[in-house]
Amino acid sequence: MTSTQSITFHPTPMTISLSVLAIVAALVLSWLAIRRNHFRQSAWLLETLRVALIVAAVILLNQPEWTEEFRPSEKPTIVVLADQSYSMNTRDEIQRSRSAESTSDDLLGTPVTRRDLIEPLLAKETWLSLQEKFDVVIQPFSNEDPSGASDLASPIEASMQDHANLRAIVLASDGDWNSGGSPMDPATRLRTRGIPIISVPVGSLNRLPDIEVLSFDLPSFGIAGKAVNVPLTIDSSLPRATPVTIKLEGSDGSTQSKELVIQAMGRTSTSFIWKPTNVGNYDLTVSIPLQPDELLTDNNQRTATIAIRAERLKVLVVEGYPRWEYRYLRNALSRDPGVEVSCLLFHPGLAKVGGGSKDYISEFPNALEDLAKYDVVFIGDVGLGDNQLTSEQCRLLKGLVQQQASGLVFIPGIYGKQLSLLESPLAELLPVVFDEGQPEGWGSRTPSHFELTELGRRSLLTRLADTPEENLSIWENLPGFQWHAPIIRAKAGSEVLCVHQEAANSHGRIPLLVTQPFGAGKVLFMGTDGAWRWRKGVEDRYHYRFWGQVVRWMAYQRNMAKGESMRLYYSPEQPNVRQTVFLNANVVEKNGEPLAKGDVTARIVGPSGASQSVRFASSGEEWGAFAAKFTPQEPGSHRVTLRCQTTDATLETDLLVQGGLAERLGKPARPEVLEELARVTHGQTIRPDQVAQAIETLQQLTPPPLEIRRWHLWSHAAVAATLIGMLAVFWIGRKMAGLV
Repeated sequence: MTSTQSITFHPTPMTISLSVLAIVAALVLSWLAIRRNHFRQSAWLLETLRVALIVAAVILLNQPEWTEEFRPSEKPTIVVLADQSYSMNTRDEIQRSRSAESTSDDLLGTPVTRRDLIEPLLAKETWLSLQEKFDVVIQPFSNEDPSGASDLASPIEASMQDHANLRAIVLASDGDWNSGGSPMDPATRLRTRGIPIISVPVGSLNRLPDIEVLSFDLPSFGIAGKAVNVPLTIDSSLPRATPVTIKLEGSDGSTQSKELVIQAMGRTSTSFIWKPTNVGNYDLTVSIPLQPDELLTDNNQRTATIAIRAERLKVLVVEGYPRWEYRYLRNALSRDPGVEVSCLLFHPGLAKVGGGSKDYISEFPNALEDLAKYDVVFIGDVGLGDNQLTSEQCRLLKGLVQQQASGLVFIPGIYGKQLSLLESPLAELLPVVFDEGQPEGWGSRTPSHFELTELGRRSLLTRLADTPEENLSIWENLPGFQWHAPIIRAKAGSEVLCVHQEAANSHGRIPLLVTQPFGAGKVLFMGTDGAWRWRKGVEDRYHYRFWGQVVRWMAYQRNMAKGESMRLYYSPEQPNVRQTVFLNANVVEKNGEPLAKGDVTARIVGPSGASQSVRFASSGEEWGAFAAKFTPQEPGSHRVTLRCQTTDATLETDLLVQGGLAERLGKPARPEVLEELARVTHGQTIRPDQVAQAIETLQQLTPPPLEIRRWHLWSHAAVAATLIGMLAVFWIGRKMAGLV
């Protein structure tokens, strides 16, 4: 880069006249002063300095400027940016014309990919005619990985930073950006520099005819012999409703099919119920037959993996009196082969706790290592008081839920003992507000019934049948209850699954089945003790199923991955790509006590082999709880190895990152994005077959403007300081000469 310097003035007739008069007056007055002082040498020096000061002031009056011009010595650069993201593999028409009256594309050729359309722009031969005047740099951006994101802003920004003499950008893309900042930000800076963008949009404005299995979400694990709900969502861009037969095939040889009508131009959700029989890892594949008018054939099938385990959940039931609800609940849990139940019956007023069978324990497990073994705890009609729970035991139960991801179920009774828990650490866990003026609740001679809310109809917790219609019918016909707790309303943040069919207050229907997350665990409140009546006429069909689902639902997260001395659970259970995953671990020492402090890390290896390590921080020293987080960058199964350096224990599990592809085939192009970039930068928009027009436009570009730097000498601080210094010298000289 070369530069030239010059000084320029900006006089006016007025300043010129004043300048001449000032200089003439200065010369005359100085001459008179010299004569008056008999031509002494000091007089000559002082008057010469006076004239110099006046001349300097006259020069500044005419606004002098120091100018430097910088001219690039190298040729201007044109950057050709070509989108290579996965969505560019979508097959669109090779030629298209768009009429001024219509926004739709008129397809004229055979289908080719968007990448094929811009392929000529990547050839150096295309830009040979510009080589004499410009340096042409061809720069593909993004990548072909479906999990990779498409970023338009970053390549534009990089072009500005990497090429000091940038003159124009040619941008070829489908406009589908899903990562990074808005491309309008760097485009605005290009406009201020006079650098245009010539945009080349490709791709159809209309989505291709297609049926896609959009999501196929399996839980992290299942239990042998227990049904697993397999939800899936299907997305269709076909202009008609399509009847299909969906198949679910398992690697165990099982096959299911379902007739379904897929909605036109929308999403359809359905589910299968799959029941594994043996322990192990299974692959489940859902598939939809290819339709005659589909253009995309590789997204009608998806496969996911699920681990099936043997189950042994530990449940603690704490009750005050042996009421009917307690007796039937205890029977239901003790007869469940996947549950190991322990019961503590206080019998308030008696000298010792009740019991007699092997299911009973003699006292509350006050040691942390003993209490931490329980996955779910049921609290019946029991509260604070003699021969009941203590405040310290309530604090331990709170920590069990908050730090160990256990579940806590409240089942109040007619004695109203649970209201005393409002004065304990468990008050924060109760998901409802009690009417403290009516501690014994409300009874009725006529049976009342549950009514499912909208959340309850969708919840797996309340599913007593395989179809929504049959499930709703069962809940409407369940035997009624004749007592409910004194509930005013549900707390904020809770989810109401069932309400009283008739009873209501100023807050609405009385909530009877309420859930709420708390810390790492879950809380459930059952507002009546009449669930045992569900056995009428059907024995254990609904009663056993409901409480079995409650136990497994509340213990699910806690048992995602567990070993002899470590547990690992995470949220969300089925994360998407680039979604933050919160990891929680519980670690115990070799003697069974929770690890208060330790070095806990996890190594996470993605499907591509890329790995990262995360370090856990202690979140509850008393309970051996540790927490960390990470963000997956690719879909698929991630191998997680949890290690504690303190205890030398390890635990391995798989974390499945569901779908979440950043780039998808068949999505409509977004030419409006590129058109706006061209408009903002005063460029133009062309079709891929109009490269000659683009070259002609580039040939007409003028050289980049000179970089000019100006310094206003008349207002510069250094000049002002020099004048003040000269004035000081002048007055000091007059003082020394005896003229003042």
